[in-house]
Amino acid sequence: MSTRSATDLQGFRTRLLDNAVTVGALLLWALVLAWSSTRWVGRTQYAILFLGGILIVYLLNEAVESMAAEDYVDLLLLVACGVVMVLATVYIFTNFEDMYIQRQGWALEHEYHLAWMVVAVILYLTWRSYGKVFLALVGGAMLYALYGFMVPGIFSHAGIGTNYMLQMLITDLAGFYGSLTGLTAAWIAPFLLYAGLLFAYGAFDLILRLAIVSAKYIESGVAQTAVLSSAIIGSINGSYAANAGMTGSFTIPTMIDSGLRPRTAAAIEGTASTSGQVLPPVMGASAFVMASFLQTEYINIIIAGLLPAAILVLSIIVAVHYTSIKEVSSQEMHFEDFFDEELTRADKIVEGTRFGVPFVVLIVTLGVYQWTVPTAALWTVAVMVTLGITTPVLQSVYATATGKRPSHVELGESWESGVRSTFRPVRRHAVVDTLIGEIGNTIGGFRRGAVILAPIAIILAAVNGVVDLLMTTGVPSKIALMLMDISGGVLLIAAILGMGVCIVMGIGMPTVAAYVITSTLVAQAFVTDFGVPEVAAHYMVFYAAVMAGVTPPVAIAVVVASGIAESNFWETCATAITIAAPLFVLPLSFIYHPEIVSTSIGTDSLISAGIILLGAFTIIYGLNYPFEFKRKYRIPVRFVLFWLGAFVMVYPGWTAQLAGAAIFALVFFTEKVVTKGWRSPVRTGTN
Repeated sequence: MSTRSATDLQGFRTRLLDNAVTVGALLLWALVLAWSSTRWVGRTQYAILFLGGILIVYLLNEAVESMAAEDYVDLLLLVACGVVMVLATVYIFTNFEDMYIQRQGWALEHEYHLAWMVVAVILYLTWRSYGKVFLALVGGAMLYALYGFMVPGIFSHAGIGTNYMLQMLITDLAGFYGSLTGLTAAWIAPFLLYAGLLFAYGAFDLILRLAIVSAKYIESGVAQTAVLSSAIIGSINGSYAANAGMTGSFTIPTMIDSGLRPRTAAAIEGTASTSGQVLPPVMGASAFVMASFLQTEYINIIIAGLLPAAILVLSIIVAVHYTSIKEVSSQEMHFEDFFDEELTRADKIVEGTRFGVPFVVLIVTLGVYQWTVPTAALWTVAVMVTLGITTPVLQSVYATATGKRPSHVELGESWESGVRSTFRPVRRHAVVDTLIGEIGNTIGGFRRGAVILAPIAIILAAVNGVVDLLMTTGVPSKIALMLMDISGGVLLIAAILGMGVCIVMGIGMPTVAAYVITSTLVAQAFVTDFGVPEVAAHYMVFYAAVMAGVTPPVAIAVVVASGIAESNFWETCATAITIAAPLFVLPLSFIYHPEIVSTSIGTDSLISAGIILLGAFTIIYGLNYPFEFKRKYRIPVRFVLFWLGAFVMVYPGWTAQLAGAAIFALVFFTEKVVTKGWRSPVRTGTN
């Protein structure tokens, strides 16, 4: 066989696998949407099919890269994993009643062998998706469950048998097939399909356009563009590291070109990607899990998260402004650097309607009609697909009718994303071309949603197993005893220690996995031993776990961003910490002011949130404002303002908090009088 023939054959095989990914994604979403609309089997039985299906999609997607790289050893491993998952899924689904009902607590010999193979696949895919750290966590939990009698001290336990562990993880349909996998299948999956469709239809291009518009009027506009785009996309993405890599690839070079130092650009991106994980309504997929854990409506979790997210985002926006104006005095972003043309006013209205109506449907069905999450997500996806396809088609009909575009196009020349240039150009009506193109975008959105979902499904299945093992061995109660012992029963000390545990456990993990681990091991201790309200305790550990993204020595979000910017990691980390400083205090605010994470926002909630926001601004002003006096004076001023801000954010009493805020106001206005006065962040004289 000639070299050219071999290359052509290789290309054909790669394209065939690539098409298989798309077909697999479509079949998976057919399963998800069918279950959301009919509930034709119970959630546990549905979760079996879902986990098998999403893992097959993941394996096919990975196989495309292996085939393209001609890595046949890797390809063989992927095929072996696929065979195991197909066999396991078919066997467990067809024997569901026997395994789940009649044989709880024991299994047949061949089922234990099958369970070992599934465990091996999950461990391998965990390593493949998230690396050695998370593999060590899952493997370590298994070893601890088996050999806990060898561990000294408070964490020692009698150990469990191998068969019992396999029952917990596989054959009793808990563990890897447990509640988190069912939650992923029923709640998280439809929302990530919605996210995939938003990507495919261009919603995030619209966000970037809006951000560029803001850059024309705000002095720190270029940096604010990164904050806005990264935070919004990060909320849906579910991983600050992945988000920093995805959005940072265009925001960081843009900020550097505008005059920001590489370390500043990387710090802003890392902070924005991290803060995006706490933004409602998705919160990096953690909102759904939190609602399930607390046994409350999903909309209640969203309401509880609004004020904390507003405090964090507003403080970061101010910090980014102060940080960026120190380095550049005049910044401009031009549409031609990103897009061929600006949207007309009519186009803006149409695009706003196209993406706004599905979101309104989501909010109304969840908040007003109190529909279940799967049903609300199903209708949101249906409306998104309908508007996603019909809106451009109707625009094309109008443009053709009014003569604003030709009625026919040469497909071989103009249909860049749908038809390869190797095809002979064919004349087709422009409206038909638009329809076919949007159907292609829809299919692409379905595929992208599945690709985004797959690693999350893998990690949550693995985490479900870890949580079940740790609960069985009594680790949460032991951590509670340890916190009580070390803190001496002092809530503040226990909260700081608990935050430290959450940061360590959140290192390198996707947001939802970090939340599951920390809420299981830490949150309940504050509820039972210190009387902290459940919602406040869960939000405390959630925010603390997210802090790992910018906390050295690991700081994964900063690692990724500094790699793109080619900046020094430690300098970038220092800048990121000054920008995100309120994030390190805000979890303590939840403990002492649980009203700001209440499921019903009242006057007390708003007043407390306003005071805490003033405290956050005090910290930001102290650490980031470019003071114009000597360094020997700047350092103590920054130190005092940081602790003053922390006091205002945490102290459980409005009178003392307001007194602290008044001191900040005095310092703020005194500095303006002594130096050059106040300068508005809004541009003047903008054309």
